[in-house]
Amino acid sequence: MPPSKKTHHRRYRKPQTQTAPHQTATASLHDGFLRFLPLGGCGEVTRSCYVYEYKDDIVIIDAGLQWPEEDMPGIDYLIPNVSWLIPKRKNIRGIIITHGHYDHIGAIPHLLDPLGHPPVYATALTRGMILKRQEDFPEVKKPKIEIINAGSKIKLGDLSAEFFHVNHNIPDSVGVFLKTPAGNVVHTGDWKFDHSPVNERPADIARLREIAKEGVMLLVSDSTDAEIEGHQISETEVQQTLEQTFQEAPGRIIAATFASLLTRIQQLIWLSEKYNRKVLIEGSSMKSNVAVAQELGYLKIKRGTFITQQELDRFPENRVTIVCTGAQGEDRAVLMRIANNEHRAISLKKNDSIIFSSSVIPGNEATVQRLKDILYKRAGKIYHQASMDIHAGGHAKREELRQMVEIVGPKYFIPIHGNYFMLRLHADLAVASGVKSEHAVIAEDGDIIMMNRHEVKRTQEKAPISLVMVDGLGVGDVREVVLRDRQHLAEDGIFVVIALVDSKTGKIRTSPDIISRGFIYLRESQQMLREVRIKVKEVVERTTTSGPRPINWTHLRDNLRESIGQFLYNKTERRPMVLPVVIEV
Repeated sequence: MPPSKKTHHRRYRKPQTQTAPHQTATASLHDGFLRFLPLGGCGEVTRSCYVYEYKDDIVIIDAGLQWPEEDMPGIDYLIPNVSWLIPKRKNIRGIIITHGHYDHIGAIPHLLDPLGHPPVYATALTRGMILKRQEDFPEVKKPKIEIINAGSKIKLGDLSAEFFHVNHNIPDSVGVFLKTPAGNVVHTGDWKFDHSPVNERPADIARLREIAKEGVMLLVSDSTDAEIEGHQISETEVQQTLEQTFQEAPGRIIAATFASLLTRIQQLIWLSEKYNRKVLIEGSSMKSNVAVAQELGYLKIKRGTFITQQELDRFPENRVTIVCTGAQGEDRAVLMRIANNEHRAISLKKNDSIIFSSSVIPGNEATVQRLKDILYKRAGKIYHQASMDIHAGGHAKREELRQMVEIVGPKYFIPIHGNYFMLRLHADLAVASGVKSEHAVIAEDGDIIMMNRHEVKRTQEKAPISLVMVDGLGVGDVREVVLRDRQHLAEDGIFVVIALVDSKTGKIRTSPDIISRGFIYLRESQQMLREVRIKVKEVVERTTTSGPRPINWTHLRDNLRESIGQFLYNKTERRPMVLPVVIEV
């Protein structure tokens, strides 16, 4: 789903981190070498951003965001750290976007200004998705987007790029054939080989074979499913399986999937039309994506198929399909609100059939299981990937990954778009498929790999990769220390002590006030509070009577924080954040 609407534009703040080592080598040292730098996507299946540099020419492929981890309270999302690129922004010839998912386009509103507003190259649907997201950032200058398609060729300084069609789970996805004086590169983007897709043609394997004949120095390939054997099932098979649910369902069909999985949404629309059902689209992100795709002709919908919430009750239950967000169990997504009876227009009924048409993103297992438990209690039939083939992932499995290496025949190989173990498994597979072991290089975020037709090597230079977090209006102004404070508050709570201290005598005027949030329940901890007040008085008077004059108020607050913190730990074995407030009177 898209980021919260509260995340309006704020100028990108350069992260305060140690800068990359000074580049002492002369330009001639790098002449003839292509440099590859991942600023995201090599260590995580998200935040894709890859940099190619040859002499004074830089090309960036993708500029995505990353959703926050569980230990990042309050953070909306993360974006790539582009500090390394900012001094070189005059050399950036363009940003190529491979497809319209947020982990490939989501950072564009934040990064274009610090990068000098280079041109963006994207297919028509991807352009539409970028511009739709841009509506959430009205203060930001609109990107200059040049439309490309499979077969397009563009010049980028001394580099050039051609685009080839790949299958994914969103239409208009492309891979990039990057020609450089140092050698040719194939950058796959997110991909799979689907020999019988729906609503698009199969991946252009014939063009890949032609590219291979020109010689490929480097293959950079998606590693998301590198641990899974076999071949991704075809979307045609998924549609055939989905049709069974339409034949069996006695009442409404409520189908949850990713908001950007336009292929699945199209299949559900086609089947609804075939079985005389009306379709209600629910979820703001899904509505936006459907509107863009429909306007550009990527979704084929008969007149009268879509209905509104207000029209829902006008049709019999067995003539309604609800397509919505929430297959990952997100708290405020549509399916969870329906399950919890919190949706203003839709409540579960015993004849409802629920379809989970998505894979479970790692880390979401618990939330998805909680949602399923609720649905199994209240709905009729539940369909999910474990019970039948109602979802095909958008990423190549091991058989396809092996086939890509064998078709392209690269000299060097770099795996991307994966956690480290995925990258390692993909590199091992490439070696087993014919790449020399010393030529399969695992690059992590910030690593700079140099290569030409004769050698490949890892440089000593490393780009800054400290996290750039977006929190409300702030971009990059939440540091790790702030995150640690939030984690501390979430885990152990806060304990505030307010003391009025006489500046002349150094004694407490009245009994200290105490505020506790997330630590102890005050009404049931009166004895401890009495002991804390006595301790506060002791610390204040000891510090003020034995210390210099005038009173060092900073020293007093530090002593209170340390002493009360230790006292509370001794009593509870917990460490709340202790905030002493000393008021001088």
